[in-house]
Amino acid sequence: MKNLKIMIENSQLITHFYDAFKAKDYKTMQESYLSDAIFNDEVFTNLNGVEAGQMWEMLIKNGKDLELKFEIISSDENYVNARWIAKYTFSKTGRLVINDIQAFFKLEDGKISQHTDSFDFYKWARQAFGLTGLLLGWTTYFKAKVQKTAMGSLEKFIKGK
Repeated sequence: MKNLKIMIENSQLITHFYDAFKAKDYKTMQESYLSDAIFNDEVFTNLNGVEAGQMWEMLIKNGKDLELKFEIISSDENYVNARWIAKYTFSKTGRLVINDIQAFFKLEDGKISQHTDSFDFYKWARQAFGLTGLLLGWTTYFKAKVQKTAMGSLEKFIKGK
């Protein structure tokens, strides 16, 4: 019975996290992470929980037209897997992006301790950058350049607060 209760609580935490995202409530998203949590996706890597929260704040503030759908795929005592689809205008190019993301969460003490989002970077790059993404989005060089630019934007955002 205890295991079922934890599984339900874990699913509720992630549902609350995505509901906050839909509502552009980055503070609730930030509060969902342990400070020493680890976040990774195809663009942002090795962020701690505080940095991940700042990333969501930056993305929400820059993403005026974000639409989000999500579903919980599975849940157990320690992990939740989810799928979310983000539809937004990429601020650097003004191009429409629809990104289908698989999310993996590890939970400890009612908070997120590990969060990994996986998506097809090449598909994303084609949408976000058009012809440039089509021609270069599959290369490690282009991905590294996008990652460096994104991390620079996050560092600038954090320093400007």
